[in-house]
Amino acid sequence: MDASLKIALLGYGRLGKEIEKTATGRGHRIILTIDIGNTADLTVENLRQADVAIDFSTPGSAFSNITRCFEAGVPVVSGTTGWMDKLDEARSLCVKMNQTFFYASNFSLGVNLFFAVNRYLARLMNQVRGYEVRLEEIHHVHKLDAPSGTAITLANDLIAALDHKTRWNLGADPDPAAIQVTARREDEVPGTHIITYDSSADTLEISHTAKNRKGFALGAVLAAEFIADKKGVFSMSDLIKLE
Repeated sequence: MDASLKIALLGYGRLGKEIEKTATGRGHRIILTIDIGNTADLTVENLRQADVAIDFSTPGSAFSNITRCFEAGVPVVSGTTGWMDKLDEARSLCVKMNQTFFYASNFSLGVNLFFAVNRYLARLMNQVRGYEVRLEEIHHVHKLDAPSGTAITLANDLIAALDHKTRWNLGADPDPAAIQVTARREDEVPGTHIITYDSSADTLEISHTAKNRKGFALGAVLAAEFIADKKGVFSMSDLIKLE
């Protein structure tokens, strides 16, 4: 979509500020900014002034923010993680109300390429035995949820491809059917994800390391441009065709 958009920004932390910078740099206007100090301004009336909303808030407020956007008839992009127990409900509600919802656990183009590489490698590794898979993620100390939404997506894709894995677990687990996921919080790390296949003979490892928040912000703004004139439920696979 080429036209300038009026954007409601729900969540104004480090990533929210980067989204603002990216959006205005692409010719859009931020007409509503909601953060912890002005949540009362998140009304249907205020939201209706926007063409699209972008939500990077908190796990406790994401679902209510999204439903408020549906009530206002405003397409909403969400990248908030840590509320996955209500994600299916949000998708169903979007369809029921004939609204627009774009969700991704990670909006970085590089991460979504990494998702595709992870799926492909897992299918290859499913054909051999003797390797044990584990997953590690590292984020900044301000991140509220663990493991990250990106790590959960990676783990679920591993489970879908590996016949001998049925679940993931945060921390060590003696069950051979479980994938061990480790979450570390360090300084201001934007995000690192590492998948390791280890055997008695060798180790195979793939990783993605974010250098800053620019890639996440650009992906979120591109998603907002993509859904501004659409109805339905969308994801990064609709925005970028990788497979």
